[in-house]
Amino acid sequence: MRIAVSNDHAGFALKPVVVDLLHELGHEVVDVGTDSDDPVDFPLMTQRVTDLVVGGRADRGLLVCGTGVGAAIAANKVPGIRAAVIHDTFVARQGVEHDDVNVACLGAWVVGRVIAQDVVRAFLGATFSTDADFRRRVQQLSDLETAAARSGRTADGGPEGGR
Repeated sequence: MRIAVSNDHAGFALKPVVVDLLHELGHEVVDVGTDSDDPVDFPLMTQRVTDLVVGGRADRGLLVCGTGVGAAIAANKVPGIRAAVIHDTFVARQGVEHDDVNVACLGAWVVGRVIAQDVVRAFLGATFSTDADFRRRVQQLSDLETAAARSGRTADGGPEGGR
C-alpha cells in the first residue's frame, strides 16, 4: 500500500516510529509532515495527506498530532475523507471494516511507541466489509457530503464565505 503520513510539531517525535514501521511492513511511504518540532498549523499538515488520498496518490493516510483530534476534524472537512482518532486496535480495525476509514489520526501525547505500532498494524491490516449494511451507511456519509455541498453551506452550518 502507498501510505501518506504527516504530522505537526506535537507529532514530530512519534512520526519516525510510524514511518519506520510502515517501511518494515513493506509499504511505500509518502512523508509530507514537518521535520522538526517547530510550531506548524495542523490543518495545513493534514491537507497534505488528504490531497494525496482524495487524489488517488495514496491508498490511506496517517496523521500524527498531539491528540489526533485536531487532525481528524481537519481531515473530515474534506469530501471523500473518513478520518478517525485511533488509539486502540479495536477502533482501528472496526473503523476500517465498518466505516471505511481511510485516514487514521494518532495522538502522540496519548499513545506511546508500542501502542502506536499496534494501532497502525490493525488499521492497515483491516479491509472494508462487503456487508450491505456497512456499504449503505458509508454511501449515506457520501450523500451527506454531497447534500452539504449543494446547499451552499459549510460543514459548521454557516453560509459559504464566512459570516
